Amino acid sequence: MKMARLMEMPEREAEELARSIEASPLFKRMSSAGIILSAQFPSARIAARRFAGYGLRISAGDGLPELVDGNCDIVRLMRKVGQGLFEEWFLGDRSFSDEDRAHGCEIAMDEARKLREFMDRAFIQSEFEGPAPEAPERVFSTVAGIEVMGGRPMLAFFHRDIWEKRYRIDREGLQAFLHGMAPREVEQARGLLSSLEAVEQRKTTLYRLLEEVLKAQAKYLLTGEPGRRIPLTQKLIAATLERHPSVINRLISNKSVQMPWGLEAPLSIFFPNGKEINREKLYALACSNPGWRDEDLRKEMERLYGVLLSRRSIAQYRKDLSLGGRNQRASAASL
Repeated sequence: MKMARLMEMPEREAEELARSIEASPLFKRMSSAGIILSAQFPSARIAARRFAGYGLRISAGDGLPELVDGNCDIVRLMRKVGQGLFEEWFLGDRSFSDEDRAHGCEIAMDEARKLREFMDRAFIQSEFEGPAPEAPERVFSTVAGIEVMGGRPMLAFFHRDIWEKRYRIDREGLQAFLHGMAPREVEQARGLLSSLEAVEQRKTTLYRLLEEVLKAQAKYLLTGEPGRRIPLTQKLIAATLERHPSVINRLISNKSVQMPWGLEAPLSIFFPNGKEINREKLYALACSNPGWRDEDLRKEMERLYGVLLSRRSIAQYRKDLSLGGRNQRASAASL
């Protein structure tokens, strides 16, 4: 149960746990004696983050396909506004009208409204912002940002105290160090080392999981096109990492990453099944062609992707994605 709790622990809590272990007098004694050895965590880059205390909140049942789409209208608007102005006018504590935001960001009123409505659906808020809404929602802890460097997706972690270094224990030297200590102090030392090993196991497993995800979904991360994702199961990742599937499930259940296009998204988006990928392909087609009927969408899904769907399935997918019919989409696009 202790390891299960640790796997689900948000990054900020894990960072506080790491700090508390390192602040222990016993930790310092064992470090000085060479029992606890530290080294740089391999390839773990650390990134500064302006809103490091923020976490992604998504209302229950809200799929938010925009989160995974690097080429959708919302992402293009965010890029147009720029990160600094977006954080100032849409993520800060102050309340602004759509008119204020449009003026401050130098965008049209309808563009400010679209951004505000998106942030009403999935918003990033500080842990100091008061109680959560009463409506059911899921809260995700942001682990890292994904950047594209040299044509490859790369990780940049936000919590320095977790990812700056890693520890290992000199087991041979430990026995000599504990010899002659009072039983209570020996128990305390072993308890501290057990907690340290658990933190290291969590860190290593999460790091390896993220590396496997970046490798598997590289084409999607480089293009921003949800349809470039490949089906990926937690069971497959668990086998690759030699961990029980329940460990992987707990690890990703409440974690998110910042995508290369700036939005934050749950880790679960990297584990789509075939149906989810087809829905994202349909979402892109419907948004790009608001005047198309369901039959048009059905034919194009077959032509482009070889996916055979009935018109009823197309209509159900639209409903799942909160997409209106042709008239609704065409009206919204004309605004």
